[in-house]
Amino acid sequence: MPIETEILIIGGGLAGLTAALHLKKLGLEVTLIEKQNYPHHKVCGEYISNEILPYYNWLGLDLSVLKPNQINQLQFTSVDGNSIKTNLPLGGIGLSRYAIDNYLYQVATTRGINIFHGNVQNVAYTNNQFVVDTVDGSVYKAQHVIGAYGKRALLDSKLDRKFIGKKSPYLAVKAHYKSNFANNIVSLNNFKGGYCGVSKVENDILNICYLADYESFKKHKNIDTFQKNVLYQNKNLERIFSEAEMIFEAPLTISQISFEKKEPVLNHILMIGDTAGLIHPLCGNGMAMAIHSAKIVAELLYKYHNGIIPDRQALEKEYTQQWKALFAQRLKFGKILASVLKNNMMENIAMKTVNLFPAMLNKTIKYTHGKPIIASEI
Repeated sequence: MPIETEILIIGGGLAGLTAALHLKKLGLEVTLIEKQNYPHHKVCGEYISNEILPYYNWLGLDLSVLKPNQINQLQFTSVDGNSIKTNLPLGGIGLSRYAIDNYLYQVATTRGINIFHGNVQNVAYTNNQFVVDTVDGSVYKAQHVIGAYGKRALLDSKLDRKFIGKKSPYLAVKAHYKSNFANNIVSLNNFKGGYCGVSKVENDILNICYLADYESFKKHKNIDTFQKNVLYQNKNLERIFSEAEMIFEAPLTISQISFEKKEPVLNHILMIGDTAGLIHPLCGNGMAMAIHSAKIVAELLYKYHNGIIPDRQALEKEYTQQWKALFAQRLKFGKILASVLKNNMMENIAMKTVNLFPAMLNKTIKYTHGKPIIASEI
């Protein structure tokens, strides 16, 4: 027998779990499918802007129990040895996906949200209803489906999404380390063909995560050789790696990371988090954006459920408009910033300009970050 629910969320990461918790708080019936067991590590910069804290407080979520690392400064370094440091306007926290995703999952289960483990292979929409099939043969029926399954998945191919057919040049690598790196700094370090984020998370653990050009990467025998030959050209990165001891048995890697434009709504599926759009990691705000998108979709589904939004077409139009208004310019700016930093000459010009006019760095940060997220009074 199919499992029937009002709202089905595909994906149990930050966006999916936050949306589930918000919908449950609003009294809506919600079911979530996640393909992996908790807890698990993910390739991620693991920095969250403090803009999410008012919203999480409203949801009754207390991240302080996870003892996150407090971050209030941003450092940027170039291959040529230049370095800039500034205070972060809102500040943020360092918290691993291993910790926060598992925390949200535990809270969701205690609040009675139905969470199933399975790998979705097909989503069909007919007669104003979704039928969702998983690899293990389970079938779900829902009035609404939220896509929160991350950067890319087999489902994207099934849905024939435009970005999936374009080969991406990017590879991401992440690992945790023991190190004496400063607790209050998130460090962004440019290198030829990519950039690397470094910051502490909970338990005094250092997270190092970098995005690299795959064509450059594959010229080297392995990750260690690539890091020594390419990343170490940035002397700050060489120092960070030489002073750190890896905790993981081996780094985590993902390839085919696409920053191409995605659809916030496709085949009536409401996309949130990285499933709707991925900001370049150097902007450091992907986790907050995922959480914010969950808030938007939950509030609009509540309005639809209560007749404030009259029909599905109006719901999809309103979600698309709100998503673009909040995130489209951030994604565009992120792409521009990434292209500038990939060009050595442009990077040097940018660094010299910021050194002459330090306030420009804070303006740049504001272009990729939002204001504190406050839940709407519905």
